[in-house]
Amino acid sequence: MANIKQIAELSGVSVTTVSRVLNNHPYVSQEKRKAVMQVVEQLDYTQNFNAVHLVKGRTQLIGILLPCMDMPFFSSFMTGLAEEALRHKYNLVFFQTDYNAEEELRALHMLKQRQIDGLIIVSKDLSWDTVEEYTRYGPIVSLEHAGNRPITSISFDYYGSYSYAMRYLIEKGHRRIGISVCREYSYNSSIRLQAYVDALRDIGVTPEENWMFYRSSNIQHGAELLQRWIAMENRPTAIIASGDEVAAGMILEGRKQEIHVPEHLSLISCENFPMASVIGVTSIDYRNEEAGAAMFQACFTRIMNPEAVPEQRIMRFEFVERSSVADIK
Repeated sequence: MANIKQIAELSGVSVTTVSRVLNNHPYVSQEKRKAVMQVVEQLDYTQNFNAVHLVKGRTQLIGILLPCMDMPFFSSFMTGLAEEALRHKYNLVFFQTDYNAEEELRALHMLKQRQIDGLIIVSKDLSWDTVEEYTRYGPIVSLEHAGNRPITSISFDYYGSYSYAMRYLIEKGHRRIGISVCREYSYNSSIRLQAYVDALRDIGVTPEENWMFYRSSNIQHGAELLQRWIAMENRPTAIIASGDEVAAGMILEGRKQEIHVPEHLSLISCENFPMASVIGVTSIDYRNEEAGAAMFQACFTRIMNPEAVPEQRIMRFEFVERSSVADIK
């Protein structure tokens, strides 16, 4: 098998120049680059990337840990994240875990074994104590706020955004307000629920248990939620849905049942993907694409500078008002 030294001899350049050409280094003349590539083609040379990784100390791979790819909430991060990865000549390794602890640990073990340079956690089930044990092996960046741990977090202002949405509904005259969340016991869901409960208690309203809808993440769940709402005696006059798909399911099922938004039920969603505009629902925009880019940048920064201090950044949100909330004053 040909090696770099042979390529250098045949192309009449130094070994260093061959290395620079193979690694796409910018400071090589076109004449020398062409000479090297002609020899590479003649010898049918292929780089030993394991050796390259040993020399550089990096694999040019970053792991992305998330439960699934088919939910818009998760896939929406990938556009901004993938664009940044391409710009920095990095490849992405996806771990679709379905919140399985063994699969999440597999991603962390790959970081420990230096098979990836860093790990971006979009959503997880493992405890922070378990995750923190692996920070000695490489940078970990999370979409969930990690507190004072040595983990960079690029998180959403769930408390602030849900407090804003609740105030908006309250100012419109709503007092019986419902909420749906995806995972009942997740950290992010607990923050949303806390903002919801606090806003109602501030106006002297105790939320009823059946105003809180759990395990809502897709169109079918939204349709089922609307059916449950129809069967209730003390119905909420407004609901904050856990996502645009849930809101769409509620609206579509409502049309079948002659229940219309906002005439019969006011509705706010969170995500503000293109679907939200199509169905005309007021929505909280967390700027997922921007968050994905920020997560990659944060991980890349710590790969290049391991001594960099982990940052805790909260993304700004935008409240996009449409025609799905009625004024009932």
